[in-house]
Amino acid sequence: MSNIALPGSTSDVVPDSEQRGRRSGGPLSRFVDGVRAIPTFILWLVVIVWATPTVGLFISGFRFRDAQRNSGWWTGLNPLNWTFENYRTVFGARAGLKDSLLNSMAISIPATIIPIAIATFAAYGFSWIDFKGRKTMFISTVALLAVPLQVALIPLLVFYIGGAHLTIPLLDKTITVFPDLDLVNTTTAVWIAHCGFALPFAIFLIHNYISGLPKDLFEAARIDGADHFTIFWRLVLPLSIPVLAAFAIFQFLWTWNDYLIANTFAGTNPEARPTTILIANLAGDFGANEHLLPAAAFVQTFFPLVVFFALQRYFVRGLLAGSVKG
Repeated sequence: MSNIALPGSTSDVVPDSEQRGRRSGGPLSRFVDGVRAIPTFILWLVVIVWATPTVGLFISGFRFRDAQRNSGWWTGLNPLNWTFENYRTVFGARAGLKDSLLNSMAISIPATIIPIAIATFAAYGFSWIDFKGRKTMFISTVALLAVPLQVALIPLLVFYIGGAHLTIPLLDKTITVFPDLDLVNTTTAVWIAHCGFALPFAIFLIHNYISGLPKDLFEAARIDGADHFTIFWRLVLPLSIPVLAAFAIFQFLWTWNDYLIANTFAGTNPEARPTTILIANLAGDFGANEHLLPAAAFVQTFFPLVVFFALQRYFVRGLLAGSVKG
């Protein structure tokens, strides 16, 4: 099969919806123009307000317990009065922060990558593959966004504990639909739940972007003999990096900072607890170790900040490029 001939590199191609937004003053264009119109000192003020809690958390992590209790963090700006004892304690074997960080990684990484992989294939199918019932299936998938995840926690927990079984009263027979995999109190149970809860939003967001890609590209690729997989791999994926990065930020932050789902499926197993559960229990019954919370919380905050700043240049474009229709 001959190589697909494109008018330019895929990095120069933007979705039709984004082009229309730029030409007609759409959301992306209006957002950029609005940001440019804001005075610089106001933007710096917003940055300072946003960064102040993080700075306070960082400084408090180096202060002694009595200093934290008796004065605010702004009184401890002198590094000569700081101590690394809090960090040594939270990273020690007794607190177990290192193991919890590994558990959080074991949950967040697959819970981010797997939904992106599945949702990108599904979004391409809903956008550019014509099959019977496509619209009905897509609407049914997106409608799952309206279902609160709290409704599904207990049924999913029962499913994890005993599997799924179907009883036929007339035949007095029970059929095992899905066996018991003994997933409760494991990190696998947590990231599987996150994958399921994330898929409707991932499909919706990525579909809006992929459906706005220039139709001429797909027609030219088909003329050159490209099949759906080649089009998906060589055209759709390179052009969809902004929206994939935007969703990766959302999903990673959600799974990394999640407490409810992790506590439901792995809260009783100390070896599978992520950092959110560890920090919630770190202070002790009477707050004896509350001085350790700033240090542990700053470590917990560090990794999401790295992910956000690494992918933030795709964030706005990925969210708004597929938002203009018509």
